[in-house]
Amino acid sequence: MLHFTRWKMIAILAVVVVGLLAALPNLFSKETVQSWPSWVPKRQMVLGLDLQGGAYLLYEVDRQDYVQKRLRSLVGDIRKAMLQEPRIGYSGLGVQGQGVQLRVRDLSQLDEVRKRLEPLRNQLSTSALGGTAVNEFDLNVGSDGLVQMSYSEAGLEQRIRQIVDQSIEVIGRRIDQLGTVEPSIQRQGSDRILVEAPGLDDPERLKTLVGQTAQLTFHLVDTGVSPTADTRKPGTIVLNSNDNPPVPYVLEEAPLLTGEDLTDAQATFDQRTNEPVVSFRLSSSGARVFGDVTAKNVNRPFAIVLDDKVISAPVIREPILGGSGQISGNFSIQSATAPTRSAPARSPPSSAPPRSAPSW
Repeated sequence: MLHFTRWKMIAILAVVVVGLLAALPNLFSKETVQSWPSWVPKRQMVLGLDLQGGAYLLYEVDRQDYVQKRLRSLVGDIRKAMLQEPRIGYSGLGVQGQGVQLRVRDLSQLDEVRKRLEPLRNQLSTSALGGTAVNEFDLNVGSDGLVQMSYSEAGLEQRIRQIVDQSIEVIGRRIDQLGTVEPSIQRQGSDRILVEAPGLDDPERLKTLVGQTAQLTFHLVDTGVSPTADTRKPGTIVLNSNDNPPVPYVLEEAPLLTGEDLTDAQATFDQRTNEPVVSFRLSSSGARVFGDVTAKNVNRPFAIVLDDKVISAPVIREPILGGSGQISGNFSIQSATAPTRSAPARSPPSSAPPRSAPSW
């Protein structure tokens, strides 16, 4: 017969009592547990899909769709570069396979062609901490005047990783609206996202919510009226930020730009201050609109809206006429890497610029 000393018995009973207290919340509903005193354990065991059911979704990035859209925007950037003074004559500019090509008429201008197109190779940082950089595109300028820009293997993989990271953030924010218990959102391989929502009894709602296209728009902020005012100007709307508590903004209802006007946006570091910033590039049409808007609205806030939430409201410090620039502010590494582009079809949508009050 086993015999335990008094202190061992007390220790065993204490462990049993603690275990019973820890397991007790699982016997009651979540609402009942929340009404208990603060000193009582309230953490409940999370049951997975195998025990309580739920929704299971697997998304995959459509690489080909993304590449074709990106190459079409590259065609516009190349055309704009070639039309700079002095203009460079060319022919046959268009998408060919995984790249863009054209033929230069005057072979004496090949060095100038290389100089103008080199920035369009678009150097990508492999991490927010400034790891080894890779170029999104390879550039080949042939002696016969044939110029080719094609996706580099490393550049495409880096872009796909960014899309997946951006999509995970947006999916997480959208699933939070459902109130499900600890959803699981994780990367599967290089271009897939696995979404599990245990306990969700309406999988179609989850599919609709996650699968809808992200609406990224840009609006001027109306600073002349309070968001809480009873009346406001016609053609304005009030949207809240993602902050906690949310901050209301009065915006001009008609968007000046959309996500379609962005050709590139990524987290980088300011070379002067070494602070995280978001660098962006606009399409040719978007650059014209943005240049005109920023020239006329210096020192005015400009809201960046994703899915009817104000993600950021930077102040326009100076006109941005070249179609590219930086969003700077008190960013952390995590907030600076918040995405800014729409993901391709068949993949979940991406996120938008950082939550902060930065400046352009």
